[in-house]
This record gives sequence, C-alpha cells and structure tokens, in this order.
Amino acid sequence: MIAVISPAKTLDFETKSIAKKYTIPTQLDKSEIIIDKLAKLSSKKVATLMDLSEKLATLNVERYHSWHKEFDIKNAKQSILAFKGDVYLGLEAETFKEKDFAFAQEHLLILSGLHGCLKPLDLIQPYRLEMGTSISIGKSKSLYQFWDNTVKNHIEESLSSHKEKTLINLASEEYFKVVKAKELKFPTIHCEFKDKKGSEYKMIGFFAKKARGYMSQFMIKNKIEKSNDLKNFDMHGYIFNPKLSTENKWIFTRDKSE
Repeated sequence: MIAVISPAKTLDFETKSIAKKYTIPTQLDKSEIIIDKLAKLSSKKVATLMDLSEKLATLNVERYHSWHKEFDIKNAKQSILAFKGDVYLGLEAETFKEKDFAFAQEHLLILSGLHGCLKPLDLIQPYRLEMGTSISIGKSKSLYQFWDNTVKNHIEESLSSHKEKTLINLASEEYFKVVKAKELKFPTIHCEFKDKKGSEYKMIGFFAKKARGYMSQFMIKNKIEKSNDLKNFDMHGYIFNPKLSTENKWIFTRDKSE
C-alpha cells in the first residue's frame, strides 16, 4: 500500500534537516528540461503564468537560474521536510524518528510538477511549479502531457513489491490527475475529509488539506500496511463514516473543528 500527497507552495530551506539519510530524485533529466524552459521566461511572464506578485515572480526566476542537477545535502533538502504547506502542517514530519522516515520512504509519494514523483527523502532545491500550470514543454502542451506515463509507471513499479497493492489518494484533484488512475493496474481508494456545517458535512479546503497530512502521519507512525486499517483513523476528531463512504471513496467526518 502506498499513499500519494501533493507538494506545497510554502518551502522551508532555513531550518536544518533532522533526517540523516537522503536520496536523489529519479527524473532529474526531465526536471532539467522543464527548468531550462522556465529559466528563459521573464519575471513578468512568470507572474502572469503563475498568478504571482512581482516580488514572488522575481524570486522564482532566480530559483530557476540557480537550479542545477548536482543535488547534495548542502544545496538541497529532503522533500518531506522542505515542503511546509497545510498538508505538511498535519504531517508534522519534523517529529519523525529515523524509523518513521524509513517507513515513509516506502509507503508515501509526493507528486510534483517539476519532479513528477518524489520519495520523502528525495532532495529538492527551491522551486515553484504547480502541476496545472499552463506551460508547454517541447511537444507537450501541458505538464500532464510532459509527464505522460512516468508517474503511473513509478507508482506501479513501487506497488509491485508491496503485499497489498493499493494506492491511497490523499492528493488534490490537480495533482492526482497526473497519476492516470483509470489506467493503473492496481486499485485506488480516495480519502475525503469533511466537517459538519449546519446539518451537512462539507469539505473545507484548509481543514481537508491538514487532514490529508494527519492521515499520512497516522499511516506512517502506526506503520500501517493494510488499507482497511486506515478506517481506524481518529485524529483531531475525524472518524470513518461508513454511511457516506463507498467501496473506493472513503469519507472521514468530524462534528466539531479543532
């Protein structure tokens, strides 16, 4: 069983990494092709393309120009610790022990517009590139076309060595699209997190993102390898709701936000 999550726009390269081990992303040649395209864009173009302020656009253009394939612990950081968005607030990787990082390395993947697919201990250099960015790379009209079957193949290869060959989707719709789930050889379970508003349960962006991180943390710290055991998830008031769930879509609800 493997779970996938989305990356984050917010990054932390200032805090020293607590992880002793690291790995190198497997698709740096493809990442370099993307960077070469981005590095040719002006700050104004990047601002328009990614809907950024002039300051943020300039920062990211600088990042594209300083990015290079020689990754090491001095110029890069493990992805699970470098990303700091809502999902990662719930994940709390800064509390992991060495055995947690080891389990995460085998059971969690981070989808990425620049890297396609990252293992938690894969090093990354600072970048910003959402999967849904409208940019053409060579003959590919989008990043989805550019990555084509790369992510799907990586997931299938990774799952092939697991006893339970199930993919757990904890990613956003924008990122999960690159997985091509309908073409996967293995089943997918989609997890959704909803909060009670009035008489109904609704998905609220900020809370749902953090909950994806909570679920990832729950899986990793409890060393869960069977998807059915995820139904025992009970962090921050969320519980499995069998009435709202289906075979492949599991709904977790809570009555009071924390």
